[in-house]
Amino acid sequence: MSSHSRFIRGAAILAVAGVGVRFIGAVMKIWLVRIVGDGGIGLYQMAYPIYSTLLAISTAGIPVAISKLVAEKVTVDDYREAMRVFRIALLILTFTGLLITLVLYFTADTIVRLTNGDPLSIYSIMAIAPAIFFVTVMSALRGFFQGQQYMFPTAASQVIEQVGRAVFSLYLAVSLLGWGVEYAAAGAAFGTAAGGLLGLLLLLLIYYRRRPAFMKRVREQRDTASQPVGAIIRRIFSLAIPITFGSLIMPLLSLIDQLIVPGRLKAIGLAQQQATALYGQLTGMAGSVVYFPNVVTLALSMSLVPAISEALVLRNRKLVRTRAALSIKLTVLFSMPAAVGLYRLATPVIALLFGYENAGAGYALAYMSWSVLPLGLYVATTGILQGLGKTVTPVINMALGGVLKAVLAWYLTSIPSLHIGGAALGSVIGTGLAAVLNLHAVAQQTGWRFRAGELVLLPGLSAAAMTAAVSLGYRVLLRAAAPALSPGAANGCATLGAIIAGAAVYGLALLLSGSLTRDELNLVPRIGPRLVELAERWRLLR
Repeated sequence: MSSHSRFIRGAAILAVAGVGVRFIGAVMKIWLVRIVGDGGIGLYQMAYPIYSTLLAISTAGIPVAISKLVAEKVTVDDYREAMRVFRIALLILTFTGLLITLVLYFTADTIVRLTNGDPLSIYSIMAIAPAIFFVTVMSALRGFFQGQQYMFPTAASQVIEQVGRAVFSLYLAVSLLGWGVEYAAAGAAFGTAAGGLLGLLLLLLIYYRRRPAFMKRVREQRDTASQPVGAIIRRIFSLAIPITFGSLIMPLLSLIDQLIVPGRLKAIGLAQQQATALYGQLTGMAGSVVYFPNVVTLALSMSLVPAISEALVLRNRKLVRTRAALSIKLTVLFSMPAAVGLYRLATPVIALLFGYENAGAGYALAYMSWSVLPLGLYVATTGILQGLGKTVTPVINMALGGVLKAVLAWYLTSIPSLHIGGAALGSVIGTGLAAVLNLHAVAQQTGWRFRAGELVLLPGLSAAAMTAAVSLGYRVLLRAAAPALSPGAANGCATLGAIIAGAAVYGLALLLSGSLTRDELNLVPRIGPRLVELAERWRLLR
């Protein structure tokens, strides 16, 4: 398999797994909302920004550093140093993961007071604390495999982790609901720890099965000078510390929402319970739907770090530029229709996923939907820049975006006519600024050039055709299904049918407009050549 095909195949494996993980997570969130209500989901979500912030600190960007350094060593067949990098990083992560788990558990009440959170959220924070240790150790193993551009262990562990999380979260939420909604939310939060343990056990199994073959290569390798442990640690942290700050940005943006949004909602006259419920709609419903489409860009980002690092070691600048351009184009082609489709079907999608009683969250989703494209571009370009070793740049760019988001959230949320929509709009604009700055940095570092026709005009026309199909399809299907089905079932059939119709029209429009080329279609793992053959037979390729 060529290096280029391996990069695409790795991204495809992660994308497929990511779709499965997001689907399982969405199903879990749907049922969790129906079990604990918007107030319970608000308590559950209040633990997550704190958890994800401390998780980013405990991993300290080291998994990405492992991926990059192992890729550099494996590219030149230095397996001994690759293993040393992994072992040193694993020790660091094990220690920091355990330490921060204990800190979170024993200071949960202090954290709630400092963040001005709902006092009942303390139970969710304590319950989620053990997940930090399991996920931290798991991230070291994932980084080791990703550095070898072997993405299956990461993908498999993500699926197992999410399945375990869903099963335990729902079971514990139902079991503890009789004790109070705060205990049900805590039980759901503990599911994250259970899922993390299952994912870790799977990765350890794969590691010990593959370890003999890797160590054989180490033994067969010619003796070379080994780097001092201190030098390896310095190199790890020189990459990891900027990435840590970058990893902290997204959780901190969630913390900004947690610190600002409920308070600003109360400032316009809403009670604590109402503010918590609207916050749950924004983060637990609209937010979870919006982040679903970015599974493709997350997969690309994870694959890009070792792939770009490999191209740099080989001193192949053309390959760097080609991979960067392809990842940006794929991000646009996938994210643009997702954003437009979610905007058009905001309320129907929320009603389908979370029930008619929560359809009001469609208001927040309509605003949040526009963040899909800038968030996708930011994630993909961050992977490019990290692979290039420019780990500080994305941090600065998202920090600037975060400041803008905070200012806008403070002002817009307090406008009664916008309320929770103002917070969503602030997120869109802040993320958009970070994405534009990242794109500029990629252009400077790789020579990539923005092509309006390729990235805006042709995908935009295809998305417009899709929107027409979605709008017409939803109305027609809803009218046809309404007499025979309940309102919820009719909405579900119409929404799913409209999504399928829109996806088909968008795909055809991409092919007919030339947005998707023969070479790009051929890169699809396994089925690419067959898709090219069918498209040529039907004369869909330009």
